[in-house]
Amino acid sequence: MALRFYHGGGSPYSWRVWLALEHKGIPHEQKILSFDAGDLRKPDFLAINPRGKVPAIVDDGVSLYESAAILEYLDERYDEPPRLFPGDIGRRALIRRMVREADQYAADALEDLVTEVLYTEQMRWRAEPITHARDAFVGELDRWESTIHGDTLAGELSAADFTLYPILALALRIEKRKPDLALRARIGPRTAAWMRRIEGLPYFARTWPSHWT
Repeated sequence: MALRFYHGGGSPYSWRVWLALEHKGIPHEQKILSFDAGDLRKPDFLAINPRGKVPAIVDDGVSLYESAAILEYLDERYDEPPRLFPGDIGRRALIRRMVREADQYAADALEDLVTEVLYTEQMRWRAEPITHARDAFVGELDRWESTIHGDTLAGELSAADFTLYPILALALRIEKRKPDLALRARIGPRTAAWMRRIEGLPYFARTWPSHWT
């Protein structure tokens, strides 16, 4: 039985897993859940992830949630190249650190923008929290710009790239709703070139959220 992949369109956490599955060429069956329809709170999904969040996978009797853990699992369970954590022990540690940094800092700032802009009616937007979240995210953009010195984040295409890209893509999606966030203008040339390389991957278009087109 093929791996079952539960995800929601536009979730950066789901997106990284989808990119990883495509990168490694792992056969899988997609289960697309609707946030609006309350699919994440239904008993059959809560039996897989009691926290009611995507992504989650079921693979050969193993149920797993939390996207970073899923990436680790996929790379160990399907250990043929290409790897999500390639290289020697030092390189793999670097990739894990980058995944952690993206989740701990960039994604945290993004979550505040999601809450204050994407999930809040415009008439209820609050200037101070939005500015604080925007400034924190811009700080992350600047930090990652100084980190990029090649085609990928860690020497080879890896879990780090698949973690950071969806975060930045969702931020630019939020900017479309509130253009004066001016996030695209703060993306540096190295980061912009790196994003174009990710977007040029042969499987990238298949993973683009359908409701973003």
